[in-house]
Amino acid sequence: MESGLSSLLSVSIDFETSHLFFPHIIHWLMGGLFAVILVFNVAPFLAAVRRGERTLPILGESMDKFRFFGTLVLIVVYFYLMSVVGNLFPYTGYGFLFVSMAFLFLMSLMYMHTRTKRKVITAAINALVAPSLAWFILAKLFQITLP
Repeated sequence: MESGLSSLLSVSIDFETSHLFFPHIIHWLMGGLFAVILVFNVAPFLAAVRRGERTLPILGESMDKFRFFGTLVLIVVYFYLMSVVGNLFPYTGYGFLFVSMAFLFLMSLMYMHTRTKRKVITAAINALVAPSLAWFILAKLFQITLP
């Protein structure tokens, strides 16, 4: 009797693959949610486009090329510089901190329609506080290694 009960209460963990348990669950959940979005949102939208009731939002509309390509360039430069600055200060997270401050400030300036002194100061404060808070929480409190 006792051997049967102890076998029910024993747990064996395969440490070579145990870290993949939750990512598999998340991948399946995200795939399922993507399928639900396709069925309930994208399929009716494409059917309305075929009937001529709606148009594709990309075609026929003007595009803000400066902001579109500026965003793409800033994202590429952000990830590149995060690695470069992170290598200057290894295992401190300063690459994330300093580059995120500059990235957030430049993105805020790029998407600001009217630049007043108050808006620029607000963007600068946000660019300093938000990455600093994220860096403090991730790097110092949770001790997560940042680039």
